[in-house]
Amino acid sequence: MARVCEITGKRPQVGNNVSHANNKTKRRFLPNLQKKRFFIPEENKWITLKVSTKAIKTINKNGITAVLKEARANGNLVL
Repeated sequence: MARVCEITGKRPQVGNNVSHANNKTKRRFLPNLQKKRFFIPEENKWITLKVSTKAIKTINKNGITAVLKEARANGNLVL
């Protein structure tokens, strides 16, 4: 599977490793993704999402239903 957050759409970024001698080589900055199960009380079921840690904090703050609704509106989530 791709390293993409299903809620926020965060993806790997590209940058450089920089040595002490200022040599630059390409590298990737990967998002901190976790596979997490969430219970949706309206549908009375569990779903498993691959989400970033920032998305987990957002879900804790706003609730899973509101976050899923917003993600569907933004086109990040297809469930």
